[in-house]
Amino acid sequence: QVQLVESGGGSVQAGGSLRLSCAASRYLYTSIYMGWFRQSPGKEREGVAAIYIGVGSTYYADSVKGRFTISRDNAKVYLQMNSLKPEDTGMYYCAAPRAGSYPNDPNEPLKEYEYPYWGRGTQVTVSS
Repeated sequence: QVQLVESGGGSVQAGGSLRLSCAASRYLYTSIYMGWFRQSPGKEREGVAAIYIGVGSTYYADSVKGRFTISRDNAKVYLQMNSLKPEDTGMYYCAAPRAGSYPNDPNEPLKEYEYPYWGRGTQVTVSS
């Protein structure tokens, strides 16, 4: 069964930090890249960060550049979130594309339709 399991969410005050984890060992051996997405209240789901598994190169949405860092080891993908803002509140999802597939545009690896595999999410709440 395909599984991605997120953890590490919680409630913090603005300016605080959280580290999200995604248990994804199977995907780290078959995926070219993986991503983190979030859905804030009343908004559509949006891409936050992506990482190319083999080379380690990363991609970030403008809204999180300089504050969030995506990384991986042999078993998990992580999202370190610093300087959190209330607008970062939302459900955070880890996602994986089909095995061996590349994004249509390598400079835009956060197209939701390119990710068929999703975790159930972990809630992040940032209070002001």
